[in-house]
Amino acid sequence: MKKGIVIGKFYPPHKGHSYLIETALSAVDQLTVIVCDKQGQLIPGSLRARWIKEIHPDADVMVIDDIVPDDDSKGWAEHTLRILGYRPDVVFTSEDYGHAYAYHMGCEHVCVDKDRKTVPISATKIRECPLAHWEYLQPCVREHFARRIVILGAESTGTTTMARALADHYKTCWVPEFGRTYSEGKITAGDASLWRTDEFVFIAEEQNKMEDALARTCNKVLICDTDSFATELWHERYMGFMSDEVAHMSAGRTYDHYFLTDVDIPFVQDGLRDGEHIRGAMHKRFIEELERRGKSYTILSGSHEQRIKRAIKICDAILWKSHAVCPNPPKQQFPLLGTPLIYSGNCC
Repeated sequence: MKKGIVIGKFYPPHKGHSYLIETALSAVDQLTVIVCDKQGQLIPGSLRARWIKEIHPDADVMVIDDIVPDDDSKGWAEHTLRILGYRPDVVFTSEDYGHAYAYHMGCEHVCVDKDRKTVPISATKIRECPLAHWEYLQPCVREHFARRIVILGAESTGTTTMARALADHYKTCWVPEFGRTYSEGKITAGDASLWRTDEFVFIAEEQNKMEDALARTCNKVLICDTDSFATELWHERYMGFMSDEVAHMSAGRTYDHYFLTDVDIPFVQDGLRDGEHIRGAMHKRFIEELERRGKSYTILSGSHEQRIKRAIKICDAILWKSHAVCPNPPKQQFPLLGTPLIYSGNCC
């Protein structure tokens, strides 16, 4: 049985790495991909390994501590042999260190696309500007880097209208409000007034699942018509208290910005909504919790045209900030997005 290895930081994994790994898989009977993890890296090694395993299920994937200096090929060879417990037959790399590394392990070295002609990208470039190199990322990695914008608000304040409009503007996906679909089902079943905490936990869980799934297919920015944080407040509204179980569903989830739709438009009763009399109180609660938790948010007031104009301006700034970490950002329209973002001046 011919055994091979691929080693690297994969920080983050990209299609160049995939080309390397697929080349190795086609040449050996057993391939081990070694992910080197160092304290302080923004993407944990365990997550990078999980991505690689999802992208390349036929490979064995392991995480090791990155404790050897990068230029110590002999040290890395000895470290690798200790971790593996055996001597591989061949190592596949796209780097200058590959030959010396393989020599000290006593195995063959295969160099793959060293000049990056087949897949012209590097992890360094992606870390600098992930959105600018979107086409080189696999869906599971895109989920991590997608910019997430949440629209929330009290009943009949235009959240869905705004989510659809922003998604249309940026030619991207938007995440519907799962709780509304669930509520419609309860009304059909005739028990709309009966709620349980476990239902809100389920709603928050499904909202998160939909969001993460659509983040894999979005065009760099994902527009969310509510999120599991809002579900916490709707639980409070219907159950009379905040729930630690529901809060657990939103814990650790991060978003780039929240838009809170104002109550300054006419109320429309669609058969699901409680009524106009609670809009002001819910609007106030959203503000209180957004402030208390230190979330970045903007209240959208006025006509739809005024709201969308302000929202686009803020979203453009967020997207440009994500893009502006480039040392030399392109003087062109933001790739595949709806509004021209022309660079002028220093980026940092």
